[in-house]
Amino acid sequence: MTSSLPTPHPSQHLSIEFFPPQTAEGADKLRVVRQKLAVLKPEFFSVTFGAGGTTQERTFEAVFEIQREGHQAAPHLSCIGSTREHIREILQRYQAAGIRRIVALRGDLPSGVGFAGELRYANELVEFIRAETGDHFQIEVAAYPEYHPQARTPRDDLLAFKRKVDAGADSAITQYFYNLDAYLHFRDECAALGITIPIVPGIMPIVSFSKLARFSDACGAEIPRWMRRKFEAYGDDTDSIKAFGLDVVSELCAKLLAAGAPGLHFYSMNQAAPTLAVCERLGILA
Repeated sequence: MTSSLPTPHPSQHLSIEFFPPQTAEGADKLRVVRQKLAVLKPEFFSVTFGAGGTTQERTFEAVFEIQREGHQAAPHLSCIGSTREHIREILQRYQAAGIRRIVALRGDLPSGVGFAGELRYANELVEFIRAETGDHFQIEVAAYPEYHPQARTPRDDLLAFKRKVDAGADSAITQYFYNLDAYLHFRDECAALGITIPIVPGIMPIVSFSKLARFSDACGAEIPRWMRRKFEAYGDDTDSIKAFGLDVVSELCAKLLAAGAPGLHFYSMNQAAPTLAVCERLGILA
């Protein structure tokens, strides 16, 4: 499948996402993972943030450590379940630490929490960040090539994305997907609405089909039928699953870059090997 992959152009950027570790052992492991992934020279490492601040302190710790290591860190910031004052405090803390990029998200309300927050949607969060900090932060927002699972219609979802862009977003990172046409169609629809910001494809390397299937069913990302059937046919043959997954994701990345995608954003799941393997196939890692 990947016999002749194009070499990425220097203008195509890489970024890599982590989730904040929950234990000291996890933090030690993530340091090693970051060190391995740093050879890719990513534009930034992003760190997720639980809605309502459920992972807030761990996110701070990971972000500031990445910054101390000399890398650009991009903390996620979700608004649902929070207040303007609390978000203002977080922004001030990041500004003081020299953070220059934020991934602004609505987020999902944590289980058992009834307060939806003073800012209900991501475009309101983007507007608030701009009002509080001007142009200090490069603001990334989320995009959904297969449409947000809670959107009433595809048109509603596109207009919701446009509101985030109009509010001041600089660029977007997509939910992961495996259907190239979904991304290309979404990009064309955005262009038709006058949206010109970079829309960077989110890439999920595949190491376990069972985990991927559960995660995809929960977040609304489609696994094409041909892929699902082939993965299912491998059963418990983990080596074949990893090999096929590497083929699929590498070819998808190559086609995205050849089609003019501005870069790739890898959902690393705090592992180095899957992302490194894809980048090696692409010629990004010599």
